[in-house]
Amino acid sequence: MTRALRISCIQNCANSDLDRNLRQLEKLIGQAAADRAEMICLPEYTTCYGASRGKLVVGADDEGRHPALQALRNMAKQKSVWLLIGSLAIRREGDLIYNRSYLIDAKGSVVASYDKIHLFDVDLGGGESYRESAVIKAGDKAVLAQTPFGRVGLTICYDIRFPQLYRTLAKAGADVIFAPAAFTRKTGRDHWHTLVTARAIETGAYLVAPCQCGDLKGKLQRYGHSLIVSPWGEILADGGEKPGVVTADLDLDMVASARRKIPALRHDRLFEITVLPGDGGEAEPTSSQPSAS
Repeated sequence: MTRALRISCIQNCANSDLDRNLRQLEKLIGQAAADRAEMICLPEYTTCYGASRGKLVVGADDEGRHPALQALRNMAKQKSVWLLIGSLAIRREGDLIYNRSYLIDAKGSVVASYDKIHLFDVDLGGGESYRESAVIKAGDKAVLAQTPFGRVGLTICYDIRFPQLYRTLAKAGADVIFAPAAFTRKTGRDHWHTLVTARAIETGAYLVAPCQCGDLKGKLQRYGHSLIVSPWGEILADGGEKPGVVTADLDLDMVASARRKIPALRHDRLFEITVLPGDGGEAEPTSSQPSAS
């Protein structure tokens, strides 16, 4: 019997108005549920994303009383769907927050959560720079969750540039890996499709990457183009540049098929790297390095 999953990506353009964003998400989640989606995936910072005095506004609150978390859990229960909350800002002790993703089951219960490991500290030129480490505490644990559809791995946005995380999840049995994002337009145009497709091909897993879209006051330009990519690298759905929903039917048996055809996950080998000196002297090997696992 074929293992199948009908999955949707919500592509929204959040601002700093939590109530407005939740109303928009409720409408789009209802649209996806009406299209018979069994699992619905939301972008990073999906319920609050804005700027004030040069700082990001992401609606941080305590996990136990976060209004967005409770509202989205209720929506999952009402629609009887699994829901991937791309991320919410969660307060912690001290000045930093967690950028935390949640997997919610069809009864509205939290099945798993994941704190973003890799933080976006970059300078893109033209005055566009980001320092997530100034406000976010990095996570240190990869997360794999069991669902009725198969095993799913959780990642967030900038993680997509670190293939060792995806390879680790795939080796642990991930059939589907989520990569919710609020990718910038500048990096998105050049890298987004390539990165998401590469992670799918490398792991032999489905990559599901809901991404925010639109501009805020001429800044915070988000790329959109939410993607659902097969284990063979085929783009099954692309959300384009405007808010909406994209849906695809996943044949989860394709995961095992892709990994049989290209068994790269089983072909990792330990190796050393030899650094050749520039003066023609004797080369010295560095310490032994395992490939990502």
